[in-house]
Amino acid sequence: METLKDFLKQKATNLRIHSVISTSEAGSGHPTTCLSAADIVSALFFHAMRYDTTDAQNPNNDRFILSKGHAAPLLYAAYAEAGIIPIEKLRTLRQIDSILEGHPTPRFEWTEVATGSLGQGLSLGLGMALNGKYLDDSDYRVYVLLGDGETAEGGVWEAAALASHYKLNNLIGIVDVNALGQSQRTMYAFDVDTYCQRFEAFGWQAIGIDGHDFDEILPALEQAQASSEKPTMIVAKTFKGKGISFLENADNWHGKALAEGEELDKALAELGPLQSDISVQIEVPNPVNGSADRPVVVECEPPDYPADEEIATRSGYGAGLAKLGSANPNVVALDGDTKNSTYAEEFMTLHPDRYFEMFIAEQNLVGAGIGLAKRGKIPFVSTFAAFLSRAYDQIRMSAISQANIKYAGSHCGVSIGEDGPSQMGLEDIAMFRAIPGAVVLYPSDVVAAERLVAEAAAYEGIVYLRTSRPKTAILYDADESFPIGGCKVIRESGEDKVTVVAAGVALHEALKAHEILAEEGIAIRIIDLYSVKPIDKEALQKAASETNNTLITVEDHYPEGGLGDAVLEAVATKGVCVHKLAVTGVPRSGKPEELLEHHGISADAIVQKAKALKL
Repeated sequence: METLKDFLKQKATNLRIHSVISTSEAGSGHPTTCLSAADIVSALFFHAMRYDTTDAQNPNNDRFILSKGHAAPLLYAAYAEAGIIPIEKLRTLRQIDSILEGHPTPRFEWTEVATGSLGQGLSLGLGMALNGKYLDDSDYRVYVLLGDGETAEGGVWEAAALASHYKLNNLIGIVDVNALGQSQRTMYAFDVDTYCQRFEAFGWQAIGIDGHDFDEILPALEQAQASSEKPTMIVAKTFKGKGISFLENADNWHGKALAEGEELDKALAELGPLQSDISVQIEVPNPVNGSADRPVVVECEPPDYPADEEIATRSGYGAGLAKLGSANPNVVALDGDTKNSTYAEEFMTLHPDRYFEMFIAEQNLVGAGIGLAKRGKIPFVSTFAAFLSRAYDQIRMSAISQANIKYAGSHCGVSIGEDGPSQMGLEDIAMFRAIPGAVVLYPSDVVAAERLVAEAAAYEGIVYLRTSRPKTAILYDADESFPIGGCKVIRESGEDKVTVVAAGVALHEALKAHEILAEEGIAIRIIDLYSVKPIDKEALQKAASETNNTLITVEDHYPEGGLGDAVLEAVATKGVCVHKLAVTGVPRSGKPEELLEHHGISADAIVQKAKALKL
């Protein structure tokens, strides 16, 4: 190659050829969006980025996130051209036994985060950039390639606002403005200036370029790398299908592979020859400081509460998180301007350097948490349980990303009282039970809440911790343990007629019902199901077998997918009858005790149900 530009042009040609061939071989995929971004990706992977091609996990590697995940064939082609995977492996694209999936997932180790649900990449990159600048003090940069269509997503602008707030000059985005969405032209078509003005209004350095001209691409990347205080967005005008005359800027080619034979042959002839003998010299990152002290993890301080005091489980979350931060330097906390309600502020007070305020932007709250998790931190992400539903797409993508992330939802259920239904988390257990591999924990007192924070941190994967607003009695001694997958039988006798299974506020209602029924000579068993998923099947089946094969579940949650359904699934094959008491209908404002009564999950409702069974 005569010059750097000649080298990068040929690499871009190679990337286009690989993308077209691999999608045609697969019979599906998105080759045209690969063609539009090939020049940008060539400049990034073979010039701008620093990474160790022998070690995907090198902590000082520059990070790359393909937010427009449907361009996955281009990503895999870049790694093949970098010598990381064999060229022939590209032909396994989208096959069931291949790590090269239709959209990127961490099954391919160089893919740190799953993408493809659009509008999330910038938040993921923001989390990684926060880690590099404020936690690891590393000089790696984070590059995020976005499609122009996905900039219609609100999550992009949540991330844009926060990246500017935190002055993330190590975050560089590129918008591939090819003006074609899936079904029509994008909102701003080729109006590069409008895109630039929008990002500039959010506090970014914005640079408009021709995304096919290396005389503009390379200086823009240099300018972005030189930024001292602002994140940079490079807005690149490109053509979808670039390099193939019958595809270039043509409608109705999104998600269509070229047919093998004449159509493919014509396209390859136009792209030019593949040159596979070009040597690549990729700049390696600065070495990791091997002499740096490794973080020391110690055991958390135990809970310490007066036995006769009433304390909310959300307070136990705050206290437990603060103690966990002292015990484990890898723990970080993020909250969406609810820290004085979730009590994440206790962590912030003790560990301000590891707390990130994400403001009222839940999608970005979760996305940034995923980014931090993929850089080796253990993020605890907290807000009201109801508001996590706004970020459910990001939550499900955290599972596909195999993220080690912890979610905490406070103010669950009708028991929050007068604030009314918009603030009541009543779907959250169902949400998180549906996430593969996720753990769902629901403490019933402050001791359990503290202990379960530590259990959550020790678990590798997704954990959801559900906390309540009302103050409740302390049920457990400070040295009580709460292993994931367990439960507590807290009232039992040989005369028990039925077992009541509950957690959180509803468990305290069950204990009141136990006392009322005991005065009438009716004995019931009480189980604290603090681990809703995984669930202790054996304990539930044993209790049912000793109490007329009958269980009553009580929950401050809608009946669909909640604690009751979890119990039902656990005993369904054992001939056990499960009666579910749960919140039905849309709630209203009122005092907590009124709402518990109104929705049939109060102590009186449990008493009536137990009596009605006539066991």
